[in-house]
Amino acid sequence: MDAPDTPPPPPATPQSIIDILYRKDGDRALRPVHAVGIAVRGYFEPSSVAARYCRAAHFQPSPGRYPALVRFSNGSGCKDPHDNWSDVRGMATRFTLPETESGPKTYTDLIAMTLNEFFSKTPDDFQQFAWAARPAPYTRENPWRKLLDMLRLTLPLRNPYPGETISPDLGAIEFATTNDAAKVGVAEAAGIGAPVSYLRAAYHAVHTFIVTNSDGVQRPVRFSWQPVLGVRTLDPRAPYDPKPEQGNGDEYLQDELRHRLLTSIGKDHPRFTLMMTIGEAGDALDDPTRPWPPRRVRIMMGTLSIEEIVTDPDAECERLCFNPGLLTAGIAMSADKVLQFRVETYKLSGELRGAIPCPFSGASPDDIRP
Repeated sequence: MDAPDTPPPPPATPQSIIDILYRKDGDRALRPVHAVGIAVRGYFEPSSVAARYCRAAHFQPSPGRYPALVRFSNGSGCKDPHDNWSDVRGMATRFTLPETESGPKTYTDLIAMTLNEFFSKTPDDFQQFAWAARPAPYTRENPWRKLLDMLRLTLPLRNPYPGETISPDLGAIEFATTNDAAKVGVAEAAGIGAPVSYLRAAYHAVHTFIVTNSDGVQRPVRFSWQPVLGVRTLDPRAPYDPKPEQGNGDEYLQDELRHRLLTSIGKDHPRFTLMMTIGEAGDALDDPTRPWPPRRVRIMMGTLSIEEIVTDPDAECERLCFNPGLLTAGIAMSADKVLQFRVETYKLSGELRGAIPCPFSGASPDDIRP
């Protein structure tokens, strides 16, 4: 089914969002967004203070090391990589939790991206945004129009990259001019560029979660992954242009990741730290479009070490369905309507492409707040 010619009426449904998100250069056998990705394995080690703030199993000192499956991805639904294009990147992490006396191993997911904020604060708003941002034929903007845009403090369109014929930028920018909630996310996405490595980008879970510690104390928090190697991003106006010996620039992120992991054998593995920001009174707990003030307490909850490329990515990762609602005791969803909507949308998307269902047995119903 192609995307509708007119925006579907509210209320938004998982099916209507999925139909809009699939691009003409996408593939219904792949995800509607973050279609192209690469899977790696590693392990997560909680920090010495993590258990004080959250009773979730993977933040406990024993056994102390938790297997993790990570899928790094490009944000668009295009079926081709185009690593050198300016685009949001994703990092979906599945933690394997230890077996218990009452059952087998369970899992919990953390879905993050290189944007700090989301585009919409309600599912209906997101449906309108997704329809407005559908990729359209890319036309090079007149230099005088670019100057006029800058004088008006309006985002100028960047020039298309080699081979880029459609782009969501124009529709997204036009939508943001009349929708204040989308302004921050759209402005950030328009100039986000491309990381030099999947391992040199910061990834944000965007939504607010409620964590509970062993004493029953609850706190609103937001999670982010920070690369130990540091953040380094290319200028979006100058896409990556590899030297001949560096191979295909369209897949340089995957090539670089494979090369780095191969050369890190016997050395320190590439790592990310999991940072947890604690919200305070007055912070937006149910609105993923609003950033929190920078002077918030941040707790280092642990370290993720990336060890190896997954050998059978289709069976071990691409057929999986990661989900932001796959939680475990100690972590609950906030009242964020977009977060709750994403849970059902991810489940349906996985069903439609024949993915392995989300293992929701890993979540505690008492700890998930609808």
